[in-house]
Amino acid sequence: QVQLVESGGGLVQAGGSLRLSCAASGRTASSYTMGWFRQAPAKEREFVAAISRSGGSTAYADSVKGRFTISRDNAKNMVNLQMNNLKPEDTAVYYCAADLRNIARIMGSYDYWGQGTQVTVSS
Repeated sequence: QVQLVESGGGLVQAGGSLRLSCAASGRTASSYTMGWFRQAPAKEREFVAAISRSGGSTAYADSVKGRFTISRDNAKNMVNLQMNNLKPEDTAVYYCAADLRNIARIMGSYDYWGQGTQVTVSS
């Protein structure tokens, strides 16, 4: 089992940047594929990015490709999401998730979830 805690959310103006972090404890984070999802008010939770156990493979939603970068440091049990050129439509609660299987874009594939961190982008 693994516990996930997100941090780094906040309020930023459009065009700005934020870096989200996800700290994993319990079972070694390198055992898991890690993903980021987000949920805006009155919308379903959606896939943002994912990274393989080794960090050698990544996947992104089309809406964030070229602006967001997912990375991981297995020695520190951390996963990060660097978000650049933020837009108001990026406003959401961002969730970190862990998956025992390969990279997936589907919520149901992920076994563990953090509590989320709020990101608000003002226009």
